[in-house]
Amino acid sequence: MADETLSLEPDAPIGVIADTHGLLRAEALALLADCQRLIHLGDVGDPAILESLGALAPLHAIRGNIDREGPCAALPARLWLTLGRYRLQLIHIAAEADTETPCDVILHGHSHKPLNRWQGEGDARRLWFNPGAAGKRRFRLPITLGKLWLDVRGPRGAILHLPLDA
Repeated sequence: MADETLSLEPDAPIGVIADTHGLLRAEALALLADCQRLIHLGDVGDPAILESLGALAPLHAIRGNIDREGPCAALPARLWLTLGRYRLQLIHIAAEADTETPCDVILHGHSHKPLNRWQGEGDARRLWFNPGAAGKRRFRLPITLGKLWLDVRGPRGAILHLPLDA
């Protein structure tokens, strides 16, 4: 469970996207263009999506439950990152998060439902962040992605709705 420790640029966001299911919208790319790093939280659906995101910024990706074949199947199921002084756990399904291991942020996808909420008390207090789904629409859920800031004020997230006509 070795972390990859990486430095951060002050004030530059980290882009967080999930559940693209083979569709990377131009609107998503535009919203992620100012990010210093990108995170894809699984259900990629097409390895070309990872190539496109990786062309914007350094990319960290995990596999989701639909990523069963091809290059996406080789992605890790869980990833631990230390960005600046903050430790992040990347997991596709929230119920599979390791809540016993200390971290500052748990990033997850799968449900297609955006979430940006602090949970827990004391040393177990952490930000749970799900950017929602940026790919194919599911039911009446919004099409969203997220941005994360890790600075002296602590971890902070924002859910962004893609500007879509339909």
